[in-house]
Amino acid sequence: MADIFDVIADPTRRDILRVLLERNSDETSPAGEISVSEIVARLELSQPTVSKHLKVLREAALVVVREEGQHRYYRIDPTPLEAVEDWVIPFTTEIG
Repeated sequence: MADIFDVIADPTRRDILRVLLERNSDETSPAGEISVSEIVARLELSQPTVSKHLKVLREAALVVVREEGQHRYYRIDPTPLEAVEDWVIPFTTEIG
């Protein structure tokens, strides 16, 4: 599995995570899911580009996918980001 820092270093993947986070916070979408085609439309990227980045995010366990026929619905799983938070917090805490 790729290092979590390498995964989130890519700006396109961060944009996808932002879209997924927004959907997760949207009260009209209780499952917090979004389709690949919606991500493509929101970010104005090609479907192959979005799919490539979603694969990396999936392999890093940052997203969960639900398949329904030929459609894929993604939602964010922030759990792996806890390791990033644990690493960053000491740098943001005032030394005193």
